[in-house]
Amino acid sequence: MKINEYIDHTNIGLSANKEDIIKLCREAKEYQFRGVCVRLKWVKLVSGLLKGTGIKTVVMIDDPIGDSLHEERVKLANKAKKDGADDLDIVVNVPDVKHERWGKVEKDLKELCKILPTKVIIGSGYLTDEEIARVSAIVLKAGAFCVKTATDKDPLENREMAEKAVHLMIMRENAPGLKIKASGKVQTLKDVKEMIKAGADIIGSSSGVKIMKELKK
Repeated sequence: MKINEYIDHTNIGLSANKEDIIKLCREAKEYQFRGVCVRLKWVKLVSGLLKGTGIKTVVMIDDPIGDSLHEERVKLANKAKKDGADDLDIVVNVPDVKHERWGKVEKDLKELCKILPTKVIIGSGYLTDEEIARVSAIVLKAGAFCVKTATDKDPLENREMAEKAVHLMIMRENAPGLKIKASGKVQTLKDVKEMIKAGADIIGSSSGVKIMKELKK
C-alpha cells in the first residue's frame, strides 16, 4: 500500500470554517488519501464533495474523553450516518475505562458499532498499558473494525513516537484481526513510517500534504 492510502486527512479544529473543509477535501482528492476526518457539523458537506471519489467521509465524535451519555452518543452516530459518513471515529468513555466499568463500556460500543463501521478511539495517552490491553479486547468484542490510539488533547500527543509504537503493539496483541489507527501529532514522513512499522494500518494526521511533499524530496 502507498503512504497516501494510509492517511485519514484530518481537520477537527473547532475554528475550522467551510473554506478550510473544502480545501481539506480538495487536498484529499489531489493526493488520493484514504479518508477525510472532520467534526459532525461538516459531514454533509464532506460527503457531498467526496461523492464518487472512493475517499471515505470519517467523523470524529465525543472528544476528548467520550463522556457523553450513551443515548447522546447514539444520537450523534445516527446523525453522522444520515449525513453520509462512512466511518465513525468515536472516543471510548475514558472515565468508565478508568473506573473499570467494563460491561458498560462494551454495551455502549456494541450499539454504536451497529450504526456505522467504527473505529474506537481508546485515548491511550490516558491509560496504563493494562488498560490499553483490556479496552482493546473489548473493542474487538464489540464489533468495531479498528482500534485507534488518540485524538485531539490526548496526553499521547506530546509523547515520543517510540511510546506510541508500544501502544500500537499492545493494541495489536489484544485485538487481533482489527485494523489499527495511529494519530496524535503524526506529522512527518518519519513518524508515519515508524507507526506503520509498529503495526498501524491507518494514520490520522492533519499534516497529510506535508508528508506527501516529503516523499517527493
